[in-house]
Amino acid sequence: MARWLRGVLIGWILLAAATLRLTGLAWDELLNYHPDERYIAWVGTTIEWPDRWNAAAFSPQHSSFNPYYWPAGATTSGVLVPQDTPRDFAYGHLPLYLGVAATRLAERLAPRLAPYLPAHWLLTEAVFNQRGYIEFDHITAVGRVMAALFDVGTVGLIYLLGRWLYGEMVGLLAAALLTVTVLHLQLAHFYTVDPFLTFFCTACFYFLLTSRPSPSVAQGEAPEPVSQPRLLLAAAMAGLAIGAKFAAILLLGPLALAYVLDRRRTRWQRFWLFTLALSIVFLAFFVSNPFAILDHSCQAVTPGLAIGPVRIPSLAWRSCFLANVVREGMMASGQSDLGFTRQYAGTLPYLYFWEMQFKWGLGPFLGAAAWLGLLFWLLRWLKTVWSGKRWRELARPAVYGELLLLSWVLLFWLITGRFYVKFMRYMLPITPILVLFAAAFLMQLRPRWLRSSATALVLLSTTAYALAFSNIYEQRHPWAAASQWIYDHVEAGAIIYSEQWDDPLPTSLDSTASARQYQTEPELTWLTYPDERDTLERLQANLHLAAAADYLVISSQRVYGVVPRQPGRFPLSSQYHQLLFSGQLGYQPVYTVTRMPRLGNFHLKWDTFTWVGLTPPPEVAAYFNSLPGITLGRADESFTVYDQPFPIIFANVERLTSEEMLARFTLP
Repeated sequence: MARWLRGVLIGWILLAAATLRLTGLAWDELLNYHPDERYIAWVGTTIEWPDRWNAAAFSPQHSSFNPYYWPAGATTSGVLVPQDTPRDFAYGHLPLYLGVAATRLAERLAPRLAPYLPAHWLLTEAVFNQRGYIEFDHITAVGRVMAALFDVGTVGLIYLLGRWLYGEMVGLLAAALLTVTVLHLQLAHFYTVDPFLTFFCTACFYFLLTSRPSPSVAQGEAPEPVSQPRLLLAAAMAGLAIGAKFAAILLLGPLALAYVLDRRRTRWQRFWLFTLALSIVFLAFFVSNPFAILDHSCQAVTPGLAIGPVRIPSLAWRSCFLANVVREGMMASGQSDLGFTRQYAGTLPYLYFWEMQFKWGLGPFLGAAAWLGLLFWLLRWLKTVWSGKRWRELARPAVYGELLLLSWVLLFWLITGRFYVKFMRYMLPITPILVLFAAAFLMQLRPRWLRSSATALVLLSTTAYALAFSNIYEQRHPWAAASQWIYDHVEAGAIIYSEQWDDPLPTSLDSTASARQYQTEPELTWLTYPDERDTLERLQANLHLAAAADYLVISSQRVYGVVPRQPGRFPLSSQYHQLLFSGQLGYQPVYTVTRMPRLGNFHLKWDTFTWVGLTPPPEVAAYFNSLPGITLGRADESFTVYDQPFPIIFANVERLTSEEMLARFTLP
């Protein structure tokens, strides 16, 4: 392929990737509906570059750079900031620092550049803050742009990897497919750690693989020279990936394997070089997460923990970083009883991840190509092993590269896939490699008509799905729309109760549409606090609130998608939502709205009721059925709840007493 044509094609692919990721970044009108980015931006308001690099700059209790401590005297407009107290920060520090640094840079550049840009551009309004956002919202906006750009960088890296390993056409196809991969497209709209993590993981493999000449130009099977600087750069990328999220610690496996496969050096040379690589990993991690090493002010005792095959005994931690890592590990393994993780009760390891990726994260056609590609290259590698020519074959860059990528995908999948908690974003670090395997698999199909047809089917169907998904951002966020309905139709002073573990509505939209004009506390506690069980007293207390309320808000499926499926734990609460939906508690739906992937007027619909065993209110069912399209069944809560929830507002029509409501329940 001519160089100019190659440049034009990859240029258009990267432009398309940037357009899809940067369009709709204000998907929630910057009302901060994502809890993770909400917390990261909140902490970001207190992160400041030290005035001077002295002892105080590295003191956990005095540094303005420490994510584990709310500094004394830190303030920001419009948001309450705690003072002089420890804080939990369960995320990698590198995305936090990058987002804050980019925000400060935008503040400096705005006076010089903003006057020369169109007034209504996202770059002008949000990044250069010409709309006058408070610091909290400005960090969120800039952080989302950073996440989007890092994900575009991942598209570029997968092109380079594909070109190195399989040739130009595979590289271009892999980049095009990753551009329209919906899981990447969605997560690039959130200022969370996952796009940063995935970029550095992919960069690690780029340097690992390209430490040898490309198999598309290498001749013969003779051992090729290894580029030691690129191996060390791979180690640096691994350290930065761990600095984005601790899950990247699994990169040490492929990194070690790369040194084992370096047959040009003696065993001791490889040992010392790998030791150097580990030192670079630690140094990159320390630079990007300094207080993970420096802050030992925490007091945390954690019970025994099993993460896959790894077992950690009960220990007392002083390291804030390790305390947070273990706490997150307990959450992922199901040992922490948290309301927002109980949705995974009864879901099958590996298979649930596969189902969600197949239906929603990748789409059925790209999902099938990805897993068929993984299976194809795995079987081909096993054939290489069984042929008895392992070391001679490993000298070939193609086999070397495939083995490293397979080791990463399989190691990550085998450990992460068995987690109790199965957020779809957990699989993002291996998604680019799966897409690369899909592209390589499609391009080796024979005969030509089959290759062309299969490639066109996967690329066109996935592009259509990506465009359908992007269309959700053309509509107002359902929580904002529901809040607006409340302000337009509900008198000030009304009692509006939501459910614990969900976002309460209405949201304060502006200075005139403030939630303070309504009584919105306390919340109904059907899902209960950690380790608590149903009691008659709790049921009566909740029904007392429901009887007194004017409106009840079901913001999403966070509660009704969990409690009815666990009647053993919630024998009383599990009856509530069906009674509410059927009108037996005296409430009737008065408003519902959602947004979901659609192309034209054709919708790809998820079902939040049937798989839980609930029958929705007739009004809600009629609204859902009025949307033309197909229903693909259940969707992971984390896929829908942030940018496409399904709120329902109920009005207290019959004004039943709590005793009359209680009579509708079947008591043990």
